Amino acid sequence: MSTNILDEISKVLNGIEKYWINNKLAKQIIIEGLRNNDNNLISKLLSNQTINEAYVQDIDGYKIFDKEAFISMLRYKNYWQDSYTKYANKIGLTTEGKYLNYNSDVVLDFPFKDCVLEGSMTKENSILKNDERFYNQRIAKEEIDTLLSSKALTNIKKYDRYGENDVSQLNKNDNLIIKGNNLIALHNLKCNFKDKIKLIFIDPPYNTGSDSFKYNDKFNHSSWLTFIKNRLEIARELLSYDGVILVQCDHHELGYLNVLMDDIFGSENKVQVISCKTSAPAGFKTVNPGPIDVTEYILYYAKDKSKVDFKKGYVPVSYDSNYNRYIENYDQESNKWIIKPIVEKYYEVENINDNKHAKEVWGSEWKVVRDKGIEKFALENAERIVSIRDPHNPTEKLKNLLKESKNTDKVIEVKRDIGSLYLYNGGSLAFYKNKLKEIDGRLTPTELLTDLWTDISWAGIANEGKVKLKNGKKPEKLLKRIIELTTNERDIVLDFFMGSATTQAVAHKLNRQYIGIEQMEYINSISVPRLQNVIGGEQSGISKSIGWQGGGSFVYVELAKQNQEIIDRIINSNTKEELNEQIDDLLSKGVLNYEVDFNEFTNTKKEFNELKLEEQKEVLIRVLDSNQLYVNYSDIEDTAYNFTEDEIAFNHSFYGGE
Repeated sequence: MSTNILDEISKVLNGIEKYWINNKLAKQIIIEGLRNNDNNLISKLLSNQTINEAYVQDIDGYKIFDKEAFISMLRYKNYWQDSYTKYANKIGLTTEGKYLNYNSDVVLDFPFKDCVLEGSMTKENSILKNDERFYNQRIAKEEIDTLLSSKALTNIKKYDRYGENDVSQLNKNDNLIIKGNNLIALHNLKCNFKDKIKLIFIDPPYNTGSDSFKYNDKFNHSSWLTFIKNRLEIARELLSYDGVILVQCDHHELGYLNVLMDDIFGSENKVQVISCKTSAPAGFKTVNPGPIDVTEYILYYAKDKSKVDFKKGYVPVSYDSNYNRYIENYDQESNKWIIKPIVEKYYEVENINDNKHAKEVWGSEWKVVRDKGIEKFALENAERIVSIRDPHNPTEKLKNLLKESKNTDKVIEVKRDIGSLYLYNGGSLAFYKNKLKEIDGRLTPTELLTDLWTDISWAGIANEGKVKLKNGKKPEKLLKRIIELTTNERDIVLDFFMGSATTQAVAHKLNRQYIGIEQMEYINSISVPRLQNVIGGEQSGISKSIGWQGGGSFVYVELAKQNQEIIDRIINSNTKEELNEQIDDLLSKGVLNYEVDFNEFTNTKKEFNELKLEEQKEVLIRVLDSNQLYVNYSDIEDTAYNFTEDEIAFNHSFYGGE
């Protein structure tokens, strides 16, 4: 059988103009013809013996053409023609028991709905310019079982106000931070947290190639959706029956993610899509084509919406239509509010004959105005508009209360027959009593929270938590709103794209139990130090508004690396010489892919050395078994791994001695 079936197709279609563009085979036109059952095209293709032998089966005398396999080969065959693949074939990568260089119908299996996409999240793991190739590994059922089985935990520490401590068991209410691949870590949580998580919030890589965290966020749509799907499916298992999940994204994947979450959680359990203003239209964004992009979205789903006791949310009000005054800077503390009039409207008043008193108290006389044909009375100076229909509070008393309100940052309530009047900073705010809510320890005029969030500022968050990360962080106020809206104290909150640990920091301050998962190395330079700062009582973010004084603790663990440790060293090699030093470890300590005959490597060393550094890295990564990245819990007492007694005890505590 020919090793290059594309040559055979070229021979068959040679001279047929419509199948060629610039002297190159127009594979997409051929695919369209096959999709449309072009009898002439199919007949010509099957007249070739090589194609016939590879793609036609004889079943009880009937000839069956495997058209889909042939189309897949046309789509992906070009991926297997570069120097990397030619070499990879020679070292023994196989398909269906044959080395790839002896098999003509190689198909690159892209992961769609029924596959598991394990691939790590780091940009460095996307070794080649073709970002997809490293991730598109087909994983069989028995390999999935191995991949997702319970993994050993190591480097276990407990952090509290006294510092770092050894720990040999996980207590029921412990906060937990896990370093390692989040898909594997999520499956490891099932033993303790299945059906127990009240809130999951994630802010995954947006698939734009510009994520400030070092995630690989440049997948094709199919791979990105599979990457997210695998994690959302296990996340749903972890949610309590009245639990909810909120996923933040931008417009690039909003539509795709919406359909995916409908599929996993059910469209009937969709709660809302929240639009969130994240920045002002400034800087480079103003020169982008099309509308300026300042919005992100939060998809809000329940595990079972009928079981959720939804809370109403309230936000400081910016405008009150009844009294025609608005707060210009309502996102700041109330003692800094700037309250301004809207002078186009006027309001009904009584005691219109007492102009002397009105001018003395309000700085303006009454005047008659017409509103929709109805004669009304109002003050000329709209900045001092206030109704004085107030039989329980004489004018002099009201005047004194207004003076008093200038000297306090509190809202003063004045009882009235027709409702209450609220005085603030020497003026009036017209809100009914049920609109006055306590927000951040202050009695504040409010309105109901909607699906449009424009009141949370992203400005100044770079140093929240006393750790620096220029982009990618979320404001603590945003997480505070989400956590308070969806949970109560001691409920469990999970974020498995932990990043700079904003979710965990806010959950800690709000007395929620939390779990965070992060694979990237900055977990120990940014995420953990931030939580240590929280325990120490740092005063950034929401700390001052809720009176945070510090305290609490969390347990830190790592998935014990096996092949992952070798992969990390391969990825971090900056030269071919450094990479060459890893080969002996790979052979002696690594668990190799059973489909690889690595002995062929010694016979092709010269060709290996001729590959680019990135291609050499991928060759070495591919010969490792991707389902053995971490040590299995079942091997926890194997002396070869040198786990300590405390680590063994903690693992048995975590997994219940399974």
